[in-house]
Amino acid sequence: MTQRRKFLKQGAAAMMSLPLLSFDHQKEWSLTPLQTNAPKDETYWGMVRKQFPLKEGQTYFNNGTMGPTSGYALDKMFHHMMHWNVEAATVDYKNGSGPELLTGYFPYEELRTKLGNIINCDFKEISLVQNATFGMNYVGMGLDLKKGDELLNTNQEHGGGFGAWQLLAKRKGCVYKQTIMPEPANDPQEIVDAIFKEVTPKTKVIAIPHIISGFGTVMPVKAICTEAKKRGIFTILDGAQCVGHVSVDVKDIGCDAYYSSLHKWLLAPAGSGLLYISKEVVGDIWSTIASYNWDNKDDHGFRLMQNGTGNAGLMAGYDAAVDFFNTIGQDVWLARVKELGKYLRDGLKEIKHVTFYSSTNEELAAGITTYGVSGMSGPELQKYMWEKERLQPRSVGNEMLRHSVHIYNSKAEIDTALRLIEGLG
Repeated sequence: MTQRRKFLKQGAAAMMSLPLLSFDHQKEWSLTPLQTNAPKDETYWGMVRKQFPLKEGQTYFNNGTMGPTSGYALDKMFHHMMHWNVEAATVDYKNGSGPELLTGYFPYEELRTKLGNIINCDFKEISLVQNATFGMNYVGMGLDLKKGDELLNTNQEHGGGFGAWQLLAKRKGCVYKQTIMPEPANDPQEIVDAIFKEVTPKTKVIAIPHIISGFGTVMPVKAICTEAKKRGIFTILDGAQCVGHVSVDVKDIGCDAYYSSLHKWLLAPAGSGLLYISKEVVGDIWSTIASYNWDNKDDHGFRLMQNGTGNAGLMAGYDAAVDFFNTIGQDVWLARVKELGKYLRDGLKEIKHVTFYSSTNEELAAGITTYGVSGMSGPELQKYMWEKERLQPRSVGNEMLRHSVHIYNSKAEIDTALRLIEGLG
């Protein structure tokens, strides 16, 4: 019994020490270094790289799955969780300070306003959700669909982009259809034509990605939404890969609804998502999860984010990640992602044994490039790059490698990848 108590005591002590080992609490994480008028050259981006607690000697090229969170946002999140656990008894929940303890019951108007400024909409058109999949389901389950209504996806959807529509087809007797996308997609009009080839008078919903997750194709969504509106078709865009990656202006695009996972390209903590529904149509969307404000007709965005108790520390990290993005500046941030993506593609085009699966039309490309190398499978190429130089892209299927680049990456890291690939010829 004595030995058992000793073991449990040592185990608990080890678990308590893990957070301290995993994050540098001694470092002062601040937005101040980012608030500079210095040229946005490689020196500047090297400084930005230091704002992330990524290990030196390793290169992360898988932002399309999960973006690393800045030290600044992590620090705000960790501090919030620790501080308000210590100070829990000082919170007067009934008089406005409840968000310090939990989420799910509060409108978070300041954060929603910041997000509205990024995607160009009123904050009341935005709901804070956990991720893109939640956004898709809130809209799909909220639509008043009938048996025989046609729902149109593409054949290149992420599971979080098709699940709700397939479920509705089975549950309500809707007809689920998929557009066959060109591969690789290099002609915007070819994409538009492929979509509307499947449209009929019974089509009620077009639900497509703004960026194809597997291939990184930036879809001509404005043209698609414009034509859909002429036909009275509801449009919802899967923007999981978009906010913080490419410019997102929902009013210019003209979609009815848009959802995104900000744990990817905006580099927010996992669990940070947004849902936009145009004020023109949101009154027709039923609430999926109901709590106190389930019928709030003044703030529909708040109505649709009645999620119950959540992690207030996560919300602090979410807010800090948005501040990190805004401090660097949207135009500077997005231009860097595009610059690095093009730099990688330009290098790959010079290597004869590389096959592109993603678009080589820069109008349809950004920070994701998907390709293959003759004689190697995708998993083999991923393993090779890690073992040789500690580079970590992600294999897709058996043949392809999806290579994501972001502001914490450098041209030198891309050069290393290109050198390895060239050496395989």
